[in-house]
Amino acid sequence: MGQTLYRKIVDSHTVFRVDDEHVALYADLHIMNEYTSPQAFAGLAGKNLPVRCPKKQMGVVDHVIPTHPVAVDKRTIMIDAAAQQAANFTRNCAKHGIHLFDVQDRAQGIEHVVAPELGLIRPGMVVLCGDSHTTTYGALGALGFGIGTSEVEHVLATQTLVYRVAKDMRIVVDGALPAGTTSKDLVLYLIAKIGAQGARGFVVEYAGSAIDALSAEARMTLCNMTVEAGARGALIAPDETTFRYLAERMDADAFIAQWKLLESDADASFDITHRFDACEVAPFVTWGTSPDQAIAIDARIPRSADQRNATKALDYMGLDAGQTLDGLAIDHVFIGSCTNARIEDLRAVADIVRGRRVASSVRAMVVPGSGMVREQAEREGIAQTLIEAGFEWRQPGCSMCLAMNDDILDPGQRCASTTNRNFEGRQGRGARTHLMSPAMAAAAAIAGRIVDVRKEFQHV
Repeated sequence: MGQTLYRKIVDSHTVFRVDDEHVALYADLHIMNEYTSPQAFAGLAGKNLPVRCPKKQMGVVDHVIPTHPVAVDKRTIMIDAAAQQAANFTRNCAKHGIHLFDVQDRAQGIEHVVAPELGLIRPGMVVLCGDSHTTTYGALGALGFGIGTSEVEHVLATQTLVYRVAKDMRIVVDGALPAGTTSKDLVLYLIAKIGAQGARGFVVEYAGSAIDALSAEARMTLCNMTVEAGARGALIAPDETTFRYLAERMDADAFIAQWKLLESDADASFDITHRFDACEVAPFVTWGTSPDQAIAIDARIPRSADQRNATKALDYMGLDAGQTLDGLAIDHVFIGSCTNARIEDLRAVADIVRGRRVASSVRAMVVPGSGMVREQAEREGIAQTLIEAGFEWRQPGCSMCLAMNDDILDPGQRCASTTNRNFEGRQGRGARTHLMSPAMAAAAAIAGRIVDVRKEFQHV
């Protein structure tokens, strides 16, 4: 029987089998941030252990960094606890010879944006990071997944991880995404269909003509949010789209023949297969406090079978079952995060807002995913378009994706957000988050309310 792409990658990185369910898995690259690494470094110090492979580590300050629009060399973390975290991270990376994209580095950004754009993520790799959205790297045919702090310590010390092998799930999406929809709408649609735990214990491989048609950056959005269905990883077999993306960032010619072998065999067996038609996808928006609580913009909030959780979510969000989201007033728009802060995302926003103005009732922020994205957006005139429309043009960082820096919503504020999680308090205590695509968020900023981008901005 043939092998799935997932099993091929796991087998090629297995140092030894621990037991029937676990292997010692070798990591090609380990990425760290200032938030999930301190205890790991402290553990090494307590055991007097070195970092085994410093050149296979990478550090990025991204979660706690402020994104105020000041010059890069003037960026300063003003929150004392956050500043201490970053300072400790800097010292630890310097001590162990680990390359760090620090606060005042021009290439600093969100870890899951920085690593691919520098050509550090390649097909067939195993990439680990103390952040759940490491699944992003499956877009380039790499097995990426998040790990806990104790596991970070283990990887630093050994460059391996004791890993429980997951099951295989295949999600096939055929057809073409309708005009006005994106991979963000697709992944919200899929999560709503299979549920927040629908892929728990699985690594998901995406396939089908709709997946083939996605750009590399759109695939990153898809794989990034697959963890919100409980998946332990996400993969897309590398193809010509992958190779073109990598060729712009590295000398890829010598590797393409090898990368072409990274696909599931025709007779490979998957534990579960789901099939969907891309033609059914509409612009999707979350109504609740979990990413699977999402509906098409032209639908109504369902009277959920899981009544207790639905009622709790609706109470928190200030909404009612049967209500439509179309026309719901918002206070804030946030465009950014490791899900949607790449150059293609910002181009989509600029296409919507060009020649228009942000509603007077809305505060709108755009936080690019990295210094490289920011500079490219400025070269292309995107930044100027956004500024002229009334958006705040910020420096890179995780920003308002999570309330871990000084970009925080006030209680009760309602935000149209391109981020990946809408949990209670995710963007600030009592804040209300509606996840959507960059185009939908841009349209909401102009209209001052959640609207159907297909109807309000028909030229797009």
